[in-house]
Amino acid sequence: MTELIPIGTILALLTNQIMKTAQAAKDVVFEKESFKILAKHLLDIEPVLKELESHHLNDSPATRQALESLENDVKKANNLVDKYKNRGRFYLLIKCRQIVNEIQDVTREIGNALAAFSLANIEVRSGISDQVNKIQNEMQRAQLETAQSRVQIVDKLNQGLSDQVFDKEFANDILSEIARAVGVPVEPLEISKEIASFKKEKEEAEDRKERAEVLFLDQVIELLSRADAASDYEEVRRQYFQRLDAVEKYDPREEWIQPFRSFFCCITGNVMVDPVSLCTGTTCERAALEEDWFARGEETDPETGEILRDFSYRPNIRVRQSIQEWRELNYCVKIRSCKTKLISHVDSLIEEALDRMEGLVREDSVNKDWVSIGGLTDLAVAMIGGGVVSEDVENKLLVTLKEIIDGHERNKVIFIENHGIEKIVPCLQLDSSVSKAIELLYEVLRDRSGWNEGFCRTLSQQSDSIAFLVYLIKNPVHETATKKLAEEILMKLCEVDENVIQAAKVNYFRPLIDKVIQGSVPVRISMVRELLTMELDEEKIELLGEGGLIPPLLEMASANIESKEVSLQALVKLSTFHHNKRIFASLGGTTVILKLMFSSHMLAVVVPKCTEIIANLSSNGDGIKYMVDQSGAHLELEPVITGLLSFQHNLNSLDVVRKPALRALLGICRAENGLVKSAVLSASGVSVILALLDDSNQEIRELAINLLFLFSQHEPEGVVEYLLKPRRLEALVGFLENSDKGDVQMAAAGLLANLPKSETLLTEKLIELGGLKAIVEIVRSGTIEAKENALSALFRFTDPTNLESQKITVELGVHPLLTSLLRVDSVTASARAAALLGDLSMRTHELSVVHPKKPRCLRIRFTRKRLSVCAAHGGKCSVGDTFCLLEAEGALDGLVGLLEKKVDATAYEAIQTLSTLVREDSPQRGAHVLHENGAVGPTIEVLRWGSESLKGEALSLLEKVFIRDMVELYGSTARLPLMQLTGRSFFEDGHLQRKAAKVLLLIERYSRSSSTYSVTGINNSF
Repeated sequence: MTELIPIGTILALLTNQIMKTAQAAKDVVFEKESFKILAKHLLDIEPVLKELESHHLNDSPATRQALESLENDVKKANNLVDKYKNRGRFYLLIKCRQIVNEIQDVTREIGNALAAFSLANIEVRSGISDQVNKIQNEMQRAQLETAQSRVQIVDKLNQGLSDQVFDKEFANDILSEIARAVGVPVEPLEISKEIASFKKEKEEAEDRKERAEVLFLDQVIELLSRADAASDYEEVRRQYFQRLDAVEKYDPREEWIQPFRSFFCCITGNVMVDPVSLCTGTTCERAALEEDWFARGEETDPETGEILRDFSYRPNIRVRQSIQEWRELNYCVKIRSCKTKLISHVDSLIEEALDRMEGLVREDSVNKDWVSIGGLTDLAVAMIGGGVVSEDVENKLLVTLKEIIDGHERNKVIFIENHGIEKIVPCLQLDSSVSKAIELLYEVLRDRSGWNEGFCRTLSQQSDSIAFLVYLIKNPVHETATKKLAEEILMKLCEVDENVIQAAKVNYFRPLIDKVIQGSVPVRISMVRELLTMELDEEKIELLGEGGLIPPLLEMASANIESKEVSLQALVKLSTFHHNKRIFASLGGTTVILKLMFSSHMLAVVVPKCTEIIANLSSNGDGIKYMVDQSGAHLELEPVITGLLSFQHNLNSLDVVRKPALRALLGICRAENGLVKSAVLSASGVSVILALLDDSNQEIRELAINLLFLFSQHEPEGVVEYLLKPRRLEALVGFLENSDKGDVQMAAAGLLANLPKSETLLTEKLIELGGLKAIVEIVRSGTIEAKENALSALFRFTDPTNLESQKITVELGVHPLLTSLLRVDSVTASARAAALLGDLSMRTHELSVVHPKKPRCLRIRFTRKRLSVCAAHGGKCSVGDTFCLLEAEGALDGLVGLLEKKVDATAYEAIQTLSTLVREDSPQRGAHVLHENGAVGPTIEVLRWGSESLKGEALSLLEKVFIRDMVELYGSTARLPLMQLTGRSFFEDGHLQRKAAKVLLLIERYSRSSSTYSVTGINNSF
């Protein structure tokens, strides 16, 4: 007797089979949703069976029979999964309805088996009946449907087969829809695989003796094989040459073969596309018959008028094939004609040929192959960029080629093999053809799966291809659509690192920045290294900053040492541009760099770059503007200054650290006077910087002199002592003589200006070593900033108490230089020039030789030449001997001009200098000189607009000038402003009131005096 397998073992085996089937069902790629539903139900059964294994089920024949039924249905499900798991996707789409029905049936059968098993076992009903009932009810009611879009494709295919529509157009259309629905590229290789799958299914159906299935699959294979993507290229060639042989009998000048009468529709009068035959044998266009003739209620034969007893019709395959053959013969005739026209070198004929070629490929997709087989594509490509046709024809040529290669891989290969890419690249720089060229290029590079990698490589290997694409993208005259295509192409090419670099070299940084942002650490480092090899001008630096490169560089600065090194080098370059500084600071970059710079463990490659970045941030007058944290709050800078100074006396600091540290220190200190004081007092800045004047590095010495100029404003004493040491002063004179460095000259002259003028030994040494001569030369030819400081330094040499120094200064030709500076736009320079002229003019009175009148001697029979007497000083004057202001050409005019400009600083110095011409003990000469040179009126005018101190100086001069005849000339003019000054509030400046009152009294006194003294009389007395 056969031993029965225990119920528990059967349950375990069944559970295992269910799990395997469920997993396999989930992996089926077609009709996924239906197979997923089956898998879900199977997985729902699995825990129920596992729990039943723990029960002692009734081992009855009914239980065993129910289990056997359930096991058989699960096997059916497993077989169904295996059946459709590895089938061709085209075949699965065509069978989608059948597949869904089979899944639905097997799901319901399993549900029924589960219900029978539940009825056979009281343990099931009493233990987990609710769960089992729920599962079996869901499975028994399972209603599955395939996607409506797939059903429509299948219905369209079946209708076409029923109507025996086997033309190429329908084949291309239905194949494209099927491929799109199942995700198969419309490429010959993929399509051939799917058709091979159909052929295999057909063979298996033949083995099973399923005649209907064999017939159906045979029709599908025949239809899809007519599509372009499924066609055999050799067969296409054979067919072309067969048709070409047939047209050889026609005259070469013939461009059209007339159709037979039977090709025309009796309803429309046009050559038919889809001919169908009525029961009477009349053939007409399907659409015309259905939508026109029958639609308006006609019941007769449209050709004979015979009443129709049968309104059915069927495709006329023979006529359809004859029409297709006639069309193909005409294609060959047209191709032959186009070839003749293309080689004619006549623009009008070439354009006509191109129009006809476009019409051919639009009329029938087979012509995309035939125009190439006929040599037209080769000829068209050869014409690109050769200058053999006009711009209009070349544009037409590009459009036609795009039509020929659109979606046609073989023609794209022909284009490439004929060096099409090499020919089209130069067209990208021609505004007249660029849009057509880029559209053609884009079509060449694309294929059904995306981009053709080989063609893209060919393009990137063409010199200037990337440069031209960038030019196209950035040129504002081009259309947005054209730029978009160019950018898509460029971004594709820039998937290759080498092309990323090429794009960056022509100012297209987006791909490079993307790689620095998103790339791995090695890629980021590599990209930044490449960037550092480029010549980055201001435009490139700006584009990099705006493009978003600064954030990832700051991120890299906090990474490993290699990342730090390259990112800091790049940040050095980017931080030279003003806009980038703002971005950098707003991201907290200043804090990051300062932390790295002053970290004791940082390597020598990091600190120099950090100091350069800080130097750049403070350069070009930006000072402390970007010394802020991420929130924009200013950083505490005293520790920064101390740290920068510490680099200078640290023996381990290299020049690559010290130089940028000095530049940073200089930029910061120039911006904030308080920081200069901090550097001098808190960090002993003067002593640190003084030592650098002896440094072997020229740049360090020049930076030191600039800093020393700033520091000497607060602590000049130690500087004089240092400069008087051997060979130190020579170095300073060398800075003064360095005309190539305006900032160095300015700083050296400013340093001298800041030093005490009481140090006469320093003054003597400077004259001896040529320092004064160098200062005068700066006044003559230096920058305006250097001139301003040089003028301040000159006060040391024009001190009225040092006549010898004054003489040397005048001998160096300082007067004309000072006179010319009275007329410059710089208020500082004009004011200092006026003051220096005043210093020199103060000694003129005592240097002048006065010649008193002598009685005429009658015995002398000859007359001596009359000596020239200075109008202001009464003696013999000259610029060289007496420093006379009147003898300095243009000096008086320049001083009066300063008064007329109404600027306090220059007017103040001008009045003081003019006052040197008027001696208190004998003011007549000076007063008349000022009158004759138009200085008195502007001086009175100062009382109306000047500051308090300036008005005081003007009153002092008027007090000396207002002698009797001057009062007569200017009294009435001066009275009103003087009265306004004397009438001011008591709480205002009493000193100014008293001076104004004093001048007013002079006017009143001389106004009441005798009028016998006239200006003429006074002039004669002189």
